[in-house]
Amino acid sequence: MMGIWQPAANFRDYVSQNPPTVTFFLCLLTLAISFIYLSSYSYTHTLPNPDIAKDWNHVLSSLSKLQLCVKVSDISSEHVSPVPSHLMEQEKDRETSGDVTESSVNYLHLKVPLVVTSSPDGVSLNELSLHTTLKAKQLNIGGNEIVNVTLEFPTGESAETCLTLSAPAHVLPMTLLPPECPAYEKNVSLVYVEASNQLPVAAQTCYSLQSKNDPTLTVMLTKEEQRVAVQHLLEVSVCLLGVCFIFCLAASQTHSFIRRNHWNELDVQNKPLIEN
Repeated sequence: MMGIWQPAANFRDYVSQNPPTVTFFLCLLTLAISFIYLSSYSYTHTLPNPDIAKDWNHVLSSLSKLQLCVKVSDISSEHVSPVPSHLMEQEKDRETSGDVTESSVNYLHLKVPLVVTSSPDGVSLNELSLHTTLKAKQLNIGGNEIVNVTLEFPTGESAETCLTLSAPAHVLPMTLLPPECPAYEKNVSLVYVEASNQLPVAAQTCYSLQSKNDPTLTVMLTKEEQRVAVQHLLEVSVCLLGVCFIFCLAASQTHSFIRRNHWNELDVQNKPLIEN
């Protein structure tokens, strides 16, 4: 007696009798559907480039996590005008004298979205400039390279923070730079601070910063890169769906073959024995 192929019944029986295989099948199917959704989303939306390990949002976010505390012994009452050019000349002199070993140093004067969230009472931001020297690893952009940082507040508002940086050329991201901070003539007090991720003690005068993510500073995928990503997602999805189809086909036929073999065995067992 031959078994009749009943795909729905066979598939249902296979599902009930093979939970591990069914779980694996559902995982593959879910992954395929997820890739199809991601390809659709990637086709209709602009995505950040995952190959860019650091951008200016990354730098500003790392800077905002540091506490800038005044060095008590180094508080300067000297007025300088303007601070950026003064500091840049100092760094150039250091490079000439051999203090800077890198062959190329970048000097940037940028307007960035940094907000001062806490400062000493009675201190006007537009009357001072904060200067510190830290290592690139504190900003998560390098190792022990020296980075000189100066923060200025031309209008006294944190939204107009000017960030002056001098660092080796390979340390700072040079893609999608923030706009250049306009030059201004104003006498301000240069205050030297130490950057640390430790909570300040009560006796210290410290400044805290908060960065705002600026989408214009994020490096996005190009149209060609996005097209290739969508194509790869679709190719993987088709392969996974193909595997799922093979699973379904095998499950719908397995019980027919088993049933057929089972009836063949019964027929053999039911044959009368011939007595000699």
